[in-house]
Amino acid sequence: MPSSRASGASWGIAVSDLEIVGVQGIAEVEPGDDLAALIGATGVELRDRDCLVITQKVVSKAEDRLVAVDPEDPLSHKPLVERESVRVLRRRGDLIISETSHGFVCANAGIDLSNVEQGQAALLPIDSDRSARGIRDRLKARAGVEVGVVISDTFGRPWRRGVTDVAIGCAGIAAVVDLRGSTDTFGRELMVTEVAAVDEIAAAADLVMGKASGIAAAIVRGLPEVWFRPSSVADEIVRSPAEDLFR
Repeated sequence: MPSSRASGASWGIAVSDLEIVGVQGIAEVEPGDDLAALIGATGVELRDRDCLVITQKVVSKAEDRLVAVDPEDPLSHKPLVERESVRVLRRRGDLIISETSHGFVCANAGIDLSNVEQGQAALLPIDSDRSARGIRDRLKARAGVEVGVVISDTFGRPWRRGVTDVAIGCAGIAAVVDLRGSTDTFGRELMVTEVAAVDEIAAAADLVMGKASGIAAAIVRGLPEVWFRPSSVADEIVRSPAEDLFR
């Protein structure tokens, strides 16, 4: 399996050895499939305090969040974008930046035409945190392990080129690691530092999953034990409009 390793320190918590392993051999996902069973069928070994990262696309497929579109019309998914948006922030040509019911601000309401069959569009899961909890619970029942689960998706970022993977759902792993009150290497107290831990995990996992490799899940191993929290949800990352300087 492809893997990436790194050593060093992580936000004041020592990480002596971090390993990222792509999960190969997941069968083509169909609506109604049990993703925990498909992952188990690959023979991959899961350990306590592993974090399993799964792409949104396979979760949407398993949850039948697929909608038919006209394969001959590259803009046929645009009515879906309007339907899945609670607010449109910007339009430029065919591109729409909107807010979804989840609170995500992203291109085209997160609707994707890649890595699905022609004539289909994949919508975001209705509740990605609930999806992550279900996968985590089924993995525990099948393999007897306590793991974190992150559901990742590819987002652009304002004022920066390129895309990266972020978390849209999580279970059993801290969404945000709050370092306020701790000190930096010079002994100064950190006043505002909050780390989007699940976003960094999602981006790290994408190094071995890629965008066109067919690898839809990865294991991130070696994260600090204190990051594993049973009640955390990715919704914690979404900044409220009252705190947002740009809305």
